Amino acid sequence: MIFANIAELNTMDNIYIFMLIAITVLATIDIVVGVSNDAINFLNSAIGSKAISMRMIMTVASLGIFFGAVYSSGLMEVARKGIFIPAMFSFNEIMYIFMAVMITDILLLDFFNTLGLPTSTTVSIVFNLLGAAVIMSLIKIGANDGQSFGDLVNYINTTKALQIVSGIVMSIFIAFTVGAIVQWTSRLIFTFQTQEKIKNFGVIFGAIALTAITYFIFLKGLKGTPYYKDLKGSIEGNEFYIMGASFALWLIVSFVFQAITKKTILLVVIAVGTFGLALAFSGNDLVNFIGVPMAAYHSYEAWAASGVEATQFSMEVLDKKVPAEPLLLFISGGIMVVTLLFSKKARTVAETEISLSRQSETHEKFEPNFVSRGIVKVATQLSKYFNAIIPMSVQENIDNRFKTPEIVLTKDQSIDAPAFDLIRASVNLMVAGILIAIATTMKLPLSTTYVTFMVAMGTSFADKAWGRESAVYRVAGVLNVIGGWFGTALGAFIASGIVVLLISMNPAVVIPIFLILTAVILYRNYLTHKNNSSVLSKEDILKTSESSSIQGVIQESAQNISNVLKRSKGIYNNAINGLATENSKLLKKNKKQVVKLSKEVDELRDNIFYFIKNLDESSVGASGFYIDILGYLHDMTQSLEYISKVTYKHVDNNHKKLKFKQIKELSEISDAIIELFSNAGDSFKKQSFDKIDAVRKQKNNIYNILKSDIESQVKRTRTTDESSPKNTTLYFNLLLETKDFLKATGNLIDEYQRASDKSLD
Repeated sequence: MIFANIAELNTMDNIYIFMLIAITVLATIDIVVGVSNDAINFLNSAIGSKAISMRMIMTVASLGIFFGAVYSSGLMEVARKGIFIPAMFSFNEIMYIFMAVMITDILLLDFFNTLGLPTSTTVSIVFNLLGAAVIMSLIKIGANDGQSFGDLVNYINTTKALQIVSGIVMSIFIAFTVGAIVQWTSRLIFTFQTQEKIKNFGVIFGAIALTAITYFIFLKGLKGTPYYKDLKGSIEGNEFYIMGASFALWLIVSFVFQAITKKTILLVVIAVGTFGLALAFSGNDLVNFIGVPMAAYHSYEAWAASGVEATQFSMEVLDKKVPAEPLLLFISGGIMVVTLLFSKKARTVAETEISLSRQSETHEKFEPNFVSRGIVKVATQLSKYFNAIIPMSVQENIDNRFKTPEIVLTKDQSIDAPAFDLIRASVNLMVAGILIAIATTMKLPLSTTYVTFMVAMGTSFADKAWGRESAVYRVAGVLNVIGGWFGTALGAFIASGIVVLLISMNPAVVIPIFLILTAVILYRNYLTHKNNSSVLSKEDILKTSESSSIQGVIQESAQNISNVLKRSKGIYNNAINGLATENSKLLKKNKKQVVKLSKEVDELRDNIFYFIKNLDESSVGASGFYIDILGYLHDMTQSLEYISKVTYKHVDNNHKKLKFKQIKELSEISDAIIELFSNAGDSFKKQSFDKIDAVRKQKNNIYNILKSDIESQVKRTRTTDESSPKNTTLYFNLLLETKDFLKATGNLIDEYQRASDKSLD
């Protein structure tokens, strides 16, 4: 019996060591998935404005992260006692909570990264801790006959938890409002004709911005560090003098910088602001990644030294303040920097925020919904009421100051151009940095994602980037992101609660299962993101015509037609092969490919306005040709969409396989179309139409085969034992849609050759 007890004790010792190692490994992964989502936010202003090089952006951001790491020690208490009362839990229960939190936190953040949506690591960690702690508390209450549900308040730090949650929710509205007000005021001063205004007022604006960043990020931020007590006597009571001296210093620096370099001081503001925001991010968010594992380590350390059984050892030791290890903070900072440099998911998340705040028209990422339409309609109506109150002369003066330069860019060109100007980038960084630093000083784990995102949305709103053409899309995007944040909170609470419940039943079995499951899910998400991010080779992507001459338009259209023919033959062939072999995976993938092609054709049609604007006066006739070509391409993709949809639906619904004769006839048609499109595609690619008559002859031959196959199927249906109405309907639909497909292709070839011959006359 004694030996059995010793073996059992050793086994339990081993499980806690195993859990501690697992939590440490999970923490490293958590930094990677968390930074992929959160850290990119403080780079968006610098990236979007294209004010400084990417190398400079990464350099100042890396320095900010490393310096900001020392600010995290004051916030580590959140994971230790900010959500629950440690003394109410034993060591084994605390370890179960921490294990559940790390597993669910990683999976949740990685899920949002895969979707390319920015979510909050702060909300994730807070609600993971809250969900796991609540369920563990309910388990303890259920096992104690003398306690009821009302005793939950004795286990959960409700005051602090409510303070954290309310601070996070309030940050959404505060960040948006402050960002909008500051940007509106700045734009009123500088207008969009910034070059002349920056010359006159840029030095003062730069000095104010840099003073604000210096004071709130560096001086206020010091309160979160162990070093503040040595500087406290010099700082407190002298804030006014420090700010005055800082303003005078930055005023001189701004003047000298502009005089020597002949460049705007806003470049320095953006560089210093990026550094400051990176520093604030690191100081506030590092706790989200390593707060739990550090608390787990201190818990294990105290329990191991006690000699008490894990189920009996109270965790009141976590109530004591324990400083974070500087070395561990810097190692974590290093992992954050490396992730920032190499994470592709981080770039996907960055694209979301930049596209929603872009000043010019762009490819909108989100579809409008009834809520976004309602908000835009209400805002438009309110705008009319305000316009009725404000004097016309004041309105005209304001409108003139918000008038943007007349530059016509296609949606593709706008992606390569800066998303917004230096004024907006400076305001984004200054306001976000100040708000985050204030929260850090108050020891509130405010969400840096919420603040940076909502400040960017507020400034873009003030800049009228959400015009009538784009408002419903942009508002829908913001609502999607905010909805994702609340989804994070609910998902984290429920998931961590379920995980901790299962772990508490049998930790030795359940924990390894969850770790394996986590690894599998992370790998699958990685493959999903990789597949979704994989793009066609550049030469196969359809490109908007940017030529101003008819000859140039004809040449650019030839390349697009060649690419469509090349991709169309593959899509058609996959549809027939997938149907013949009943391969639903191939057909499902084929549906995605044709949707992508159709979307690219639609984007070309969306750019007709910019295309016509760009034409020379002598080449206006090219617009009719270009519009007709896009119409025929659209007809082709519609036919392909229908063919891919019905073939997938037939196989996915597990209907009868087509007859051998039907499959043989469809395969012959598919082979003939591959040959036809290969020859036609080569002609367009080389822009050599010597063989175009042969191509037309091939098309007519296939057309005749289709007519013959339709007649044969009619006879088979009447005279043989054809017993499947669905097969017959599918077969006829495929043949008829293929006829329409070939007809659109023939019209495309004829239209192009007519325009090409006419341009040579």
